[in-house]
Amino acid sequence: MVNKPVRIAVLVSGGGTNLQALIDANLQNGKIALVVSSKSGVYALERAAKAGIASAVIERRNSTREAFEEKLEALLAQYEIELIILAGFLTILSPDFTARHPRQIINVHPSLIPAFCGEGFYGLRVHEAALARGVKLTGATVHFVNEIPDGGEIILQKAVEILPGDTPEILQRRVMEQAEWLLLPQAAERVCAEIIRCRDNSD
Repeated sequence: MVNKPVRIAVLVSGGGTNLQALIDANLQNGKIALVVSSKSGVYALERAAKAGIASAVIERRNSTREAFEEKLEALLAQYEIELIILAGFLTILSPDFTARHPRQIINVHPSLIPAFCGEGFYGLRVHEAALARGVKLTGATVHFVNEIPDGGEIILQKAVEILPGDTPEILQRRVMEQAEWLLLPQAAERVCAEIIRCRDNSD
């Protein structure tokens, strides 16, 4: 019997470069069935459309977290989602939400956790902090999501060298190219394989 690919929802808030890395990877164990954006008009939605992936917008700024998560849960149920991937998603999910999806939500963070992570550390802020601290290595981490921002079990990490003359923008790009875009598809494959094994064991 051929295992059915795990149905994946990718949650985004911006340009969707990590979403594109997942699309380009042609996952073997998973299928991106849905892209959900917390903002309208972002380029990630165009990427989804070009790839023929269903998408939806739930505006976070116009609703409470409870209302946002209620709409998100309804979409996840409608599309029979088994794995949620946060890819540049700027909304912190509630402890109640994450508790309902144990080991079913993964996130990519642009540092070597536990460095430069947690609430308030996202986007360029992470790279600004790394440069200000003077560290010689940074990188990216893919981890399971729990009730603590960036606090879940680490799945994969990859180090990236900081070079003389780096700006936050240059460093951000290098971390994406050398770590995030490689790690996220690898971690997705690994977690999808785990979900499939759990399916088989429960049959």
